[in-house]
Amino acid sequence: MKRRVYIETSIPSFYFDTRPQPEMMARRLWTRKWWHENRHQFELVTSVAVWAELERGNWPNRTRAMRLMNSVEILELTDEIADITRVYIARRVMPVDPAGDALHLAVASFHRCDYLLTLNCQHLANARKFAHIRAVNTILGLDVSELVTPLELMSGKEEMP
Repeated sequence: MKRRVYIETSIPSFYFDTRPQPEMMARRLWTRKWWHENRHQFELVTSVAVWAELERGNWPNRTRAMRLMNSVEILELTDEIADITRVYIARRVMPVDPAGDALHLAVASFHRCDYLLTLNCQHLANARKFAHIRAVNTILGLDVSELVTPLELMSGKEEMP
């Protein structure tokens, strides 16, 4: 059985990112490398929240990022997920943006995803926040998805530059 990976908005965004700064180029490289060499090892899922974020605004490669997500299963949003999102915000697990990071974490937790794949290292893939997330999810009776970047979820067989 394949492990389930929730694909958060930063993944398709960074896949097509064109910023020239070395750290942005590295994130793009990791994202593309994981997508091409490792994604087939997993069951990929996302939510309509990711689609809504991708559709917002007029940014370069938006259409290509949305096309990249066409084959990814969309998980259902439920009233329970809305409640979990509110708890995350109230408990200061995530910033006050009910359609943002708290919602992604709630979807991944509710649907028992093994991983939440992100390049958002401020709010999601942040080791300093993980204990707080685990504590709140334990109170809510939820599993805790591992919050990882593409680099962390690579098979490890290849050598990184």
